[in-house]
Amino acid sequence: MGLHKRKEIGALLDKIDQGDRCQVYLCFGERYLCRQAAEKLEERLLANGGAVHNLDGAVEDTTRLLSRLRSLTLLPGLQIYRVMDTTLFHSREVGEQLWLKACKARDDDKLRAAVRYLVSLLRLGSVDPQSATVFSDIGPDQWSKLFGFPHPEEELGWADELISNIERPSVAAKDPVENLISAIKEGLPPHHLLVLTAEHVDKRKKLFTAIKKHGEVIDCAIAEGSSRAALQQQQEVIREMVQTKLARMNKTIEPAALELLFERVGFHPVGAVLETEKVAFYIDERKRITRADVDLMVGRTREDAIFELSEALAKETPARAMTVLDHLLSDGVHPLAIIATLRNYLRRLLIFKSLQVRERPRWSPMSSSDFQNNYLPALKDTGVWPDLLKGHPYALYLGFKKAAPQSPATLKKSLGLLLEAEFKLKGSPVPDRIILEELLLSLAWLHQQPATPRLP
Repeated sequence: MGLHKRKEIGALLDKIDQGDRCQVYLCFGERYLCRQAAEKLEERLLANGGAVHNLDGAVEDTTRLLSRLRSLTLLPGLQIYRVMDTTLFHSREVGEQLWLKACKARDDDKLRAAVRYLVSLLRLGSVDPQSATVFSDIGPDQWSKLFGFPHPEEELGWADELISNIERPSVAAKDPVENLISAIKEGLPPHHLLVLTAEHVDKRKKLFTAIKKHGEVIDCAIAEGSSRAALQQQQEVIREMVQTKLARMNKTIEPAALELLFERVGFHPVGAVLETEKVAFYIDERKRITRADVDLMVGRTREDAIFELSEALAKETPARAMTVLDHLLSDGVHPLAIIATLRNYLRRLLIFKSLQVRERPRWSPMSSSDFQNNYLPALKDTGVWPDLLKGHPYALYLGFKKAAPQSPATLKKSLGLLLEAEFKLKGSPVPDRIILEELLLSLAWLHQQPATPRLP
């Protein structure tokens, strides 16, 4: 019993085969890896018969779950209650993560995922979602108290609309988690097991501690970001999943092809597996996937392409920006999603620029080591934009370098151009492509103008 890394799950499976099983299992971290780990556990646990009862953690009531666990059943074999995406381990510490993931899912047109994160956020703050404008009704002060991070200061009608289209989940003011903890400590009925999966957990929660002591916890978390260590860990996971999938299909893949697959798909486990399967079917009777196969069959994801558009603007290459825009529109990306991504990019630059014009600490061109060791710590000591400055130091350094040549007036004007383009997209008879091309050319011209130097 205790906490185990995902790679150590084999030892847990061996224990189950030997008849040594627990009544509670928790898998937390990357969602697809959690589901994969839970399925491996269930496969071994049900070797002698039984059933899995799948429950949606976003709407599952703790009292109802506890009643199911404690109720005797006439069904044969083990009865596993698997709660997917449980919110039992959430606290205000993860509120901002849930909100940011909801916004990203919205921008990526993954509305089901956005709804899941929004519902989790409401449950975290014990907010009753019965109102049609539940998010818009929450003021800045109350927002911070409920969710643990500052109000996003944007129009929240999109969040209200997403929530209004689903079955209203009940959000209890006080969840009876203590009773669940007691049940875990005292033991469930002999043939009842509980399997929980969660993307985010607060390890300080008493429920987490109880499961760690009386059950098994599998850590499926993967480092996020673009640091060397994070990318290496992400690549290892993708490599493992691709090779496992191909082994079942009696095929292999060239190292160069695997590298290109990761470059095209990024860290999207589900996407990597699906793309691998697609390429494997394409090569038919051949046993080895080549780089040419991957290059032909696997395109860049929409997220990567939109990011590439921002990078093209940052590097002042309007021709490249036009090419990327053409690919995005051809792939069916909604024009407003492109606007939203550019808005987030420019707002981030504007914040960085506002920090650079402060008297203390004073910004000047510097190396990445000076930025990480001197400038960034001094900036964090001021207490401004603490959440934004939590990112990887080198990624922040690159962001500050991109903001340095720009003036606040230029960035504000850029946001104004975005707003004008958004209004045109929503109400103008002009084709969307022309509106976006005009926007990119205007932004490119604007950002090529030198910033006014600050007087010493």
